[in-house]
Amino acid sequence: MPTLTAVHGDITTQEVDAVVNAANTAMRGGGGVDGAIHRAGGPAVLEDCIARFPDGLPTGEAGWTTAGDLPSRWVIHTVGPNRTAGQTDRSLLVACYVRSLAVADELGARSVAFPLISAGVYGWPKEDAIAAAVETISAAATDVEEARIVAVDEATFEQVRAALA
Repeated sequence: MPTLTAVHGDITTQEVDAVVNAANTAMRGGGGVDGAIHRAGGPAVLEDCIARFPDGLPTGEAGWTTAGDLPSRWVIHTVGPNRTAGQTDRSLLVACYVRSLAVADELGARSVAFPLISAGVYGWPKEDAIAAAVETISAAATDVEEARIVAVDEATFEQVRAALA
């Protein structure tokens, strides 16, 4: 079971073995966390996405690429459910965390920074997104020693911190 902490900041600056990207199914960059990771990581991240995932990834799955110019070693890309588009099955959201930790274990990553998957433009209610992240990561049988939930804004950080208390 990893030590789980809340961090107020920018996921692209986290000095961890791997950062998790809330990707879309195409795996070609996008907005929000996805766009920020691709911009900060530089063209190597996109090139690796194209090479490793020519057909993208389905919702709930995860895979890794280089981190390019990010301070982490790897990016673990996971595709969260798009609630706005009608994907309301919570098990898909939980699968994102489970699969991301499994990929981290495959890589030998001991520290991982997570965003709140699907809580942005994909419309998952923030309170439940936090609960899914905290419950799933806390209960995981993983070799990851440190997991961070990174919140870009103060209000979300406080909500995550309260959920961890």
